[in-house]
Amino acid sequence: MTQEQALAILKTGANVFLTGEPGSGKSYTINQYTRYLRSRGIEPAVTASTGIAATQIGGMTVHSWSGIGIKSALNKYDLDKICSTEYIVKRIQRAKVLIIDEVSMLPPDTLSMVEVVCREIRQSGEPFGGLQTILVGDFFQLPPIIKNNSQANSQISLIKVPTGRFAYDSPAWKKANFMTCYLTEQHRQDDKKFFSLLTAIRENKFSKSHLRQIEKRKKDHEAVTDVTPKLYTHNANVDSVNDEMLSKIISKTEEFHMTSRGSRALVESLKKGCLSPEVLALKVGARVMFTKNNAKAGFVNGTLGVVEDFAELSGLPIVKTRDKRWITVESMDWMVEERGAARATITQLPLRLAWAITVHKSQGMSLDEAVMDLSQVFEFGQGYVALSRIRRLKGLHLLGWNERAFQVHPDVFKEDKGFRASSEAALQVFGNLTEKELVKLQSDFVTVCGGI
Repeated sequence: MTQEQALAILKTGANVFLTGEPGSGKSYTINQYTRYLRSRGIEPAVTASTGIAATQIGGMTVHSWSGIGIKSALNKYDLDKICSTEYIVKRIQRAKVLIIDEVSMLPPDTLSMVEVVCREIRQSGEPFGGLQTILVGDFFQLPPIIKNNSQANSQISLIKVPTGRFAYDSPAWKKANFMTCYLTEQHRQDDKKFFSLLTAIRENKFSKSHLRQIEKRKKDHEAVTDVTPKLYTHNANVDSVNDEMLSKIISKTEEFHMTSRGSRALVESLKKGCLSPEVLALKVGARVMFTKNNAKAGFVNGTLGVVEDFAELSGLPIVKTRDKRWITVESMDWMVEERGAARATITQLPLRLAWAITVHKSQGMSLDEAVMDLSQVFEFGQGYVALSRIRRLKGLHLLGWNERAFQVHPDVFKEDKGFRASSEAALQVFGNLTEKELVKLQSDFVTVCGGI
């Protein structure tokens, strides 16, 4: 399915699971849809499963939005308390469209709790209280962290704890009757051989011939330059590399401190999800990565560069990017907005040290090249996420790997066949509509939402 076809389906108000391979344009499509809604006076509730994902899309976590917070179970007292919290009630009652990004990292019980809260507050028996609900993500990427469910087992919970691990195992998923829009275009990898290798991992067809391609990209630690960013599976490796490399530079350290305003809880959530640190220590010669998109200024999330100097008057860092742009980096805002107003804002330079980064924090980035150590991969999808960050095979430099690095979750592999079939069925249904019929469906949904 193309982005245009998926966008046409979204505009009809259908509940949609928007998925596709890394680089297929999921974020672009959902951004187009939110712009479309706002241009018609409809403000969507833009949320995500994690703080990092939420900050990247300018929204809040679905946990904060729904009022469930860190709960792993929902009893009648919890639900009554959420439903008596005025700002949560107003937020959910006003909503017409709910978007949840990075749904692959959302546990099934969390999706069920959000669905119950929406129904209760909106006083509707329809799934999610009648909200158009759009789930965005790719289950072949990083899965949810499953916590101990002792809390759920020790309470009289309104939610029956699902037996599966993924959001699609939630009864709420089945109730909402999500229509799958499976994007099949590719906008990141333009190397056919490398794209074929990634597809082989995804389709559980990784073979000896693919391994031979991987082996050609093997590098010794001594052969790796400090210029290329390194991806590790564990935070300890990342912190160690960045601290060590910065300490080797013999020059003055300049520190830039994050500022904040607004709701304390939302500020803390923003800080947790922000790729830029609260205290950013830089020196001339430091390798850095931009952590936010600003096409006008000449950078996107993942753009690499080197600190060349600090501006004489402002003290701001001057970064020379890989494509030889010189950018005086100014502070930017990360915020949680509601109805066009900021409820919480943090302000920091959109930079982080880039000698190393975790695979987890790299999700959503596009890199020209990277050094990867996949020898400690411990989770299905971790290796796939790392490899799919880069555009071409020649940009891949591997220090090592283990068997799990090229494996995907067997349950997801089986489920994906159903998603593809559902997407084909959706194309057939909407393909049979005339242009006039499609436009009427879209127009009717805008009217129902109170748009213009």
